[in-house]
Amino acid sequence: MKGTNRPTIILLTFVLAVSTIFCLLLSSSSIAYANSPDNWPMFHHDIGHTGYSTSSQTPIQDTLLWNYTTNSVVGASPAIVNGHLYIGSDAGVAYCINALDGSEIWNFSVPINSQIVHGVESIAISSSMAVASGKVYFGCYDRNIYCLNAATGAELWNFTTGNTVESCPSIINGYLYVGSWDGNVYCINAADGTKIWSFKTGGLVESSPAIANGYVFAGSADGKVYCFDASSGAEIWNYTTGNIVESSPTVIDDRVYIGSDDDNVYCLNATNGNKIWNYPTQSWVTSTPAVANGYVYVGTGESGSANPDKNIYCLNAVTGAKIWNFATRDGVDSSPAVAWDLVYIGGWDGSVYCLNASSGANIWTYATGNHVSSSPAVWNGIVYVGSWDHHVYAFGYPLTTSTPSPGTQPLLSVTAEIVYIVAFVIVVAAIVASVIAVRHKNYSRSHKQATQ
Repeated sequence: MKGTNRPTIILLTFVLAVSTIFCLLLSSSSIAYANSPDNWPMFHHDIGHTGYSTSSQTPIQDTLLWNYTTNSVVGASPAIVNGHLYIGSDAGVAYCINALDGSEIWNFSVPINSQIVHGVESIAISSSMAVASGKVYFGCYDRNIYCLNAATGAELWNFTTGNTVESCPSIINGYLYVGSWDGNVYCINAADGTKIWSFKTGGLVESSPAIANGYVFAGSADGKVYCFDASSGAEIWNYTTGNIVESSPTVIDDRVYIGSDDDNVYCLNATNGNKIWNYPTQSWVTSTPAVANGYVYVGTGESGSANPDKNIYCLNAVTGAKIWNFATRDGVDSSPAVAWDLVYIGGWDGSVYCLNASSGANIWTYATGNHVSSSPAVWNGIVYVGSWDHHVYAFGYPLTTSTPSPGTQPLLSVTAEIVYIVAFVIVVAAIVASVIAVRHKNYSRSHKQATQ
């Protein structure tokens, strides 16, 4: 740098190095969001349907961060990956929403079908979405399973079954597993939508398959819980309950936890299907159990049952003994999410509940405008859930610099971080430019005087 002495060069180098490091540190927090281990990529969090989030920061107050208005009932459950939330509505629209601020990124409308299926529009999306390898998958009342580009919402392929698809897809190793009201459990190539295998049960399959150790588990309206070989679709075992099985299985530690419309929660041996225990409730159990820290959490009293139980239960995962129960004002279709020491679940009474996972004490209750059958999802300390009032809700903390309560950490938006980075770089550049200009001016003046 002509005319600039060595101390100045050292100073400028130091300033530039510090600014670079500062920018990298700021941008690394943005990158952390993109690669967050808190991602909730499918129904009930993972292929085992544990319903457990590793997030250590969750809202202990019913602080509404944002809500997004859709065009219809939202009975589906959200999936969140890399800061994008994916969810569908009963009017056949799939949405991609910014998980931090609730702004819409894109939407995709299922082709209109004028038929009505069981009193619901045949384009309804009540299947929760699964996100993998840059693609979004979901089932629809129009009998199809759709695959969209996760970034743009463009349709990549669709696969037609014989009836409504309310089951939520599970994806592993490039294969998608899902049930249909045509009675089949399907294995589909997730890349191109071609069928690998299907297994015909004795009733419609609304249950969402869980996967563990090379096996697929699902319930059926024939009253059975099935285990299949994930590669071939061969039946390994089945267990017969006393009624329809709408609940989806949760598989962990070689045990299968599932509810039945025979008013029981079951724990089965995942290897051979033998019953380990059952817990009798007073109503249907369509809620999918969440299993965390040695406990099973589940809602009861499906809305269509004559005398809904209206409770949320915590059971010992090993013995099935009741630890606590919490009474709601109506049945509970929603499946619980567990994060930190808290349980989040929706109620047919229109409420979103936050309970202490150890004691069942009510931490907070938020009233939406209609039923909540959607199952909450947790991502980076924020709780998301849909409602029949046409909204998707996000509960968490505003983008502040203070910590609102113990065990929580306010979030910094990626947009804000980018603004800070750009501003800092501009300031540093301005300082550097000023120093260079002054040095150059001094050098020019000295040089001019020397030549006079």
